[in-house]
Amino acid sequence: MITKTIAEELNSMEYHGRGILIGKSSCGKKAVIAYFIMGRSENSRNRVFVEDGEGIRTQAFDPSKMTDPHLIIYAPVRVMGSKTIVTNGDQTDTIYDLMDKQQTFEQSLRTREFEDDAPNYTPRISGIVHLDDGMNFAMSILKSADGDGSSCQRYTFAYSNPIAGKGKFIHTYSGGGDPLPSFEGEPKNVEIPCVPIDDLTKLIWDNLNADNKVSLFVRYIDIETGKYESRIVNKNQ
Repeated sequence: MITKTIAEELNSMEYHGRGILIGKSSCGKKAVIAYFIMGRSENSRNRVFVEDGEGIRTQAFDPSKMTDPHLIIYAPVRVMGSKTIVTNGDQTDTIYDLMDKQQTFEQSLRTREFEDDAPNYTPRISGIVHLDDGMNFAMSILKSADGDGSSCQRYTFAYSNPIAGKGKFIHTYSGGGDPLPSFEGEPKNVEIPCVPIDDLTKLIWDNLNADNKVSLFVRYIDIETGKYESRIVNKNQ
C-alpha cells in the first residue's frame, strides 16, 4: 500500500467527513492520535470540541442554532486505564461500557451499526490504542452494504508493534456525491513525523478543506510512561 504524507492525503479530497489517524511517531516514542470532524450543514458546523476529563466531547457552539443533537453531540475520546478510545459517535460509550464488562473492542462493536442518517448511512469509525506492553492499536468501520441500509458490514483492523513513522488513517466518506459514498478498503498509510505536537496539529488543520473543517483533536502519549498532551482546534472561536 502506498504511504502518503498527511498533506497529500488530506488534500486528496474536499470532504472526508470524519477522520481518525493513529500511529507511532518516527522517533518511536509517542503514540499519536488525531480525530477531526467536517461538516456541510449548519447543524454539523455548529460544533466545537471541549475537554471532558481525560477525553473530549462535542458541544454546540451556538445552542440557539442547534436543531438536532442526534448524531451531533457525543464523546469522541474516552480513556480507560492504558487504553484510549476514539470514535465518530456515541459508540465511544458502547466500547467503554462493554470493555469494562470484559468484552473486546470487536465484540462491543457487534452491538452497533452505521448511523441512521439515510440515504448516506454514515459509517461508524472507531479506534483504540493499547499501551499495556508497548503500543498496539485497532481500527473499525461499520458501514452499509453498498448503500443498502438493510445490511451492515463490520471490519476490524488490528496492528501490533506499529512501525515508527507510519500511521493508519480512516475516514467516513470516499468522496463527494449524493448520497455520500462510504469509505472503502483498509485504513490508509500515512507518514507521521517526529515533530512537536503543535507542529503536527497545525499540519493537519492547515491541510483540511477550509470550507468544511470544523474541529480537530490531537494527542501524543508517551509509550513508556503513559503521560499525554493534547491539542484542540475549533473553527468556531
